[in-house]
Amino acid sequence: MKIYDFNGKKNICGPRVKEIRKKLQLTQEQVAAKLQIEGVIVERDCVSRIEIGDRFVADYELLVLAKILKVSPAYLLGLE
Repeated sequence: MKIYDFNGKKNICGPRVKEIRKKLQLTQEQVAAKLQIEGVIVERDCVSRIEIGDRFVADYELLVLAKILKVSPAYLLGLE
C-alpha cells in the first residue's frame, strides 16, 4: 500500500491537532483515550506521529479528531 506524501508530510492536519490539543490542555495520551472511546483505536505514539505529520489520517479519524477537539474538520484541514 502506498502512503502519499504532501510536501514531505503524510497529513496536513497535524499542526492544527497539536495547536488545539495544547489549547485545550490535553495530553497526547488523553487524546488517544478519547479517540478510543469513539471507536478509533490508536495509541499515544499515533497521536504524536499525526502531530508531526508522520502518520496518514483517515477521513473517519479526522471527523473524530474534530469532534473531540471541538473544531470543524475544515479547521483541521486549514480551510478556516
